[in-house]
Amino acid sequence: MTTLNLTLPNSLQRHLQEMADLDGVPVDQFVMSAIVEKISALTAESYLQSRANRADPLALRDILDQVPHRPPMAGDE
Repeated sequence: MTTLNLTLPNSLQRHLQEMADLDGVPVDQFVMSAIVEKISALTAESYLQSRANRADPLALRDILDQVPHRPPMAGDE
């Protein structure tokens, strides 16, 4: 593990402490969780795009053709 020294304005540090307290975790765990969430959000689009690029539209059409054709249920129109 790596230690990171971070300088924050006092007001931000107070909010950080309050949020960690509300979440019931230590500040370092709260910050680590926030970093993981941010990395996930930033990488999600490229991950989904790479998955979409591997898709086979003809295979999807074959699967959809197997779905029975019937009118929508009440409320789903």
